[in-house]
Amino acid sequence: MRKWISFPKQVGEASKQAHADFPEQAIYEREAGRSGFFGPAAHFHHQHAPTGWQTWEGPLRPRAFNFNELAEPAPESPWSAATLLHNASCQMRIWHCQQAMPFLVRNADGDDLLFVHEGRADLFCDYGHITLEKGDYFVIPRSTMWRIEPLEPVQLLMIEATNGAYQLPEKGLVGNHAIFDPACLDVPDIDAAFKAQYSEEAWQVQVKRHGQVSVISYPYNPLDAIGWHGDLAPVRLNWRDIRPLMSHRYHLPPSAHTTFVAERFVVCTFVPRPIESDPGALKVPFYHNNDDYDEVLFYHEGDFFSRDNIERGMVTFHPAGFTHGPHPKAFKAGREHKKTFTDEVAVMLDTRDALQVGEAATAVENRDYVNSWQEAK
Repeated sequence: MRKWISFPKQVGEASKQAHADFPEQAIYEREAGRSGFFGPAAHFHHQHAPTGWQTWEGPLRPRAFNFNELAEPAPESPWSAATLLHNASCQMRIWHCQQAMPFLVRNADGDDLLFVHEGRADLFCDYGHITLEKGDYFVIPRSTMWRIEPLEPVQLLMIEATNGAYQLPEKGLVGNHAIFDPACLDVPDIDAAFKAQYSEEAWQVQVKRHGQVSVISYPYNPLDAIGWHGDLAPVRLNWRDIRPLMSHRYHLPPSAHTTFVAERFVVCTFVPRPIESDPGALKVPFYHNNDDYDEVLFYHEGDFFSRDNIERGMVTFHPAGFTHGPHPKAFKAGREHKKTFTDEVAVMLDTRDALQVGEAATAVENRDYVNSWQEAK
């Protein structure tokens, strides 16, 4: 049995509670915590912003990538899309699909999570047919056969749970229907569109296992189910179905916005919500140490209120090992309570193990991002 060395203590001048009513002479709060936001934590009150560095040397640094600038041509297969960030538990790709797939794919390495950043498409799989729209998540269980037919060009964020599965988070005190009701989850249907693609012509399936692709040929379309039953299926959730937890007196940690959990990582969704209105409450994300998790944010839509000069389709990557938080303009605007509502939509990937950066991501990196916390002179 193990137990954290954990007991509440206060030294010097400190606020009574985290994220609220800071001492007047130290407006910058920094949280140092373990196990993401679930373990023991200490809250420091600083006279200067914890991100007020002047220079930065060495490989560890905050990074930003503009995935709108990926130079690769749109591959036919999702398995040909470049791996952008990865570790042993997950892989992140961006896949542009502009025409109907002439074959099926199957991932034998783990579950896939698709997020539709742009476009619209019909998806056909073992379980039937479903139409995916911009803003949809779609969870595909491991070894499900599938293909898509774009109704307009689609851009998909793909996060693979390598050798793992996606599950829903425990919602604890707020109950099973909080954040989103499981009744919102849609599944494919054996409908007229699915039946219309039955075929006695030859089809191929590209199966990915251990990162290598094998091709299986059939003299017919293997998507020929006439029905199914059970409690394992792909599911769709649109970010608009998410009703975020809110507190007008307390800035909730990112973990409150968890959408899916997998082995060694979580996926969170930030959606529009009212900003805290209590005069003493923090109104922007708090400065915090990345001590146990790497943090990745994919920016989908809106005005990203804690970041400056970040646009939709971009990604920030804050590896474990340093303190980060809002940019100076965002922190100042939060103190002045200039906005009462956020309109951002972003997908966050938090991984317990260090992520590696792929060559394609490095090619579109903004290497000056590390300096973006410096206040203008």
